[in-house]
Amino acid sequence: MNITVQSIKFDADQKLVEFIKKKTSKLEQFLDNIIEGVCYLRIENVDDESNKVVELKINIPGSQLFAKAQAKSFEEATDAVVESLRRQINKHKTKTRTTASNHKELLNDAGEEF
Repeated sequence: MNITVQSIKFDADQKLVEFIKKKTSKLEQFLDNIIEGVCYLRIENVDDESNKVVELKINIPGSQLFAKAQAKSFEEATDAVVESLRRQINKHKTKTRTTASNHKELLNDAGEEF
């Protein structure tokens, strides 16, 4: 999986980029046909300490998954985003499996009628 990390209005440290790529590569355990991913890093101008924002968008065949998290550090936000995408992937897989099994049942029923 190819991950592009873009930091908006600041330069991201190489260690942070490597951390993000390492964490997002773990998503391939749950879905092996991820095409690509784009990660956006931003610092919001708010009074709160949790002003680091991570947005991650991954493209999979037939769909696109997106997650956004805000935390005190980019590492915390990355963990939250990856966990959110993991849940979305599981939900997507369940939905596609259900749809595929329904189609098989319909085909079997149609075959019995003839």
